[in-house]
Amino acid sequence: MEKLRDVTLIFLVKKEQNQIQDILLAMKKRGFGVNRWNGVGGKLEEGESIEEAAIREAQEEVSVQVLDLLKVAEIDFHFPHNPKFNQKVHAYLCEKWEGEPQESEEMRPQWFKPENIPYPEMWPDDEFWLPQVLQGQKLRAKFIFGENDSVQEQAVNLVDNF
Repeated sequence: MEKLRDVTLIFLVKKEQNQIQDILLAMKKRGFGVNRWNGVGGKLEEGESIEEAAIREAQEEVSVQVLDLLKVAEIDFHFPHNPKFNQKVHAYLCEKWEGEPQESEEMRPQWFKPENIPYPEMWPDDEFWLPQVLQGQKLRAKFIFGENDSVQEQAVNLVDNF
């Protein structure tokens, strides 16, 4: 099995009585995943830890300073027709941050209620794992994508921790 490139993904969430009431998604305006809603995040820079990259990407993409990170998923993505896209996503929820999310050249943030998440306008794998994460589960998953970004194979396994 080839080594996957580590990337980060953060979802800012607002909670009441320990239930997620709102989730921040951002419309990708350019590059990989363009015209899709997603969390914020991206590739690690040389010498960065995964957490440091997640915090930096949130600052760059939506102008917030992340104050806490809860790791909720590790997801392996394989694109046999385009292996340069293969990656291991380290996904986090964030409940505490400073600043109000702002649009950048790359991302346009918007708050959604969990029941109104626009799954048809997101990566097709999200509906297989994001609802579980929003209900407090942690998981490891693997997705194999075909051409046209269709999910060919998927496996989602709940875990206690990382």
